[in-house]
Amino acid sequence: MANHGDRKIPVIIITGFLGSGKTTILNHIVRQPEMKATAVIINEFGEIGIDHMLVETSEEQMIEINNGCICCTIRGDLADKLGSLAMWLDTGRVPPVERVIVETTGLADPAPIMHTLMTDETLLDRYRLGSVITVVDAVAGSASLARFSEAVKQVAIADRLILTKGDLVARHSDPAAEAALRVRLTELNPRAMLHEAVNGRIDVALLQDAAVDDAQAAFRDFSGWLSAAEGGEEHDCHDHHHAAHAHQRAQDEDGITSFVIRIGQAVDGRRFNDFLQALVIEFGEKLLRLKGILNVRARPDAPAVIHGVQHVLFPVSWLDRWPDAARDSRLVFITQGLDRRTIQQRFDAAFA
Repeated sequence: MANHGDRKIPVIIITGFLGSGKTTILNHIVRQPEMKATAVIINEFGEIGIDHMLVETSEEQMIEINNGCICCTIRGDLADKLGSLAMWLDTGRVPPVERVIVETTGLADPAPIMHTLMTDETLLDRYRLGSVITVVDAVAGSASLARFSEAVKQVAIADRLILTKGDLVARHSDPAAEAALRVRLTELNPRAMLHEAVNGRIDVALLQDAAVDDAQAAFRDFSGWLSAAEGGEEHDCHDHHHAAHAHQRAQDEDGITSFVIRIGQAVDGRRFNDFLQALVIEFGEKLLRLKGILNVRARPDAPAVIHGVQHVLFPVSWLDRWPDAARDSRLVFITQGLDRRTIQQRFDAAFA
């Protein structure tokens, strides 16, 4: 695939448990003029009310609707679909797109889609992971979280949470139940911004990050993670030759926690990579997400941006310069059944 410069197309994942309202939100999204340069990959065309908007159809299960939004069905391997979309873009068969939205099924774990974007070499040149947006039903959300581990994971790894059906809570349910759900969502994922959908409508600005430089966007996103993970945490510092400091929130009832490890001195990039690779081999399923900026000894003027999901690590990207006065490495972990002391012990052993 040809190199298209630094402007990789962000792939935004919209997930959420069965009946949460993803389809209603997608129906709103595809009709907004701001989203005309968007490709939407859905499960079935029947889920999106686009019959009266149909412009073109093809055997590849791709349609273009009259506001310029492109819709196609997954029907098979997502990597193949994204590869086909890239080919259609290169040949001019479809107009240029600024973002891709992928809808998951209600029972899906978003991690495999994230893995695809992180590891498929045919896609890395053209696409990047944008935001993970999880839709939560204000009426049934608490019950889903209590019964289904998939719902818990969907919330835990999200960058943004969208709460739907709040109007139904006001009319048919106990408002205290929604308040309790909000508390539960914050416990599971204190990093994610929480937004409300009104009658299935959201501010589409939540999906418009394509014009932002990839690395700078990554740092701004990471800064939000860092603030949330450190807010109200226990602070446990100890000295060793890399001056690492660790912060951790208490685990919630599902064993999900987030914590920060700061490293005061520049690290050897190769040794740090070995440390991360050993972590994902030993604890992959428990490492829900990892984000960080790293002071690498060989490049002290430009921090590395790292990102991982379970068993997979993204290729490292680099900022042009340090975005703030601090020069320490900062790593934010979201884990399930894995505490920061274990990670700290592995780090200490790797750099002893």
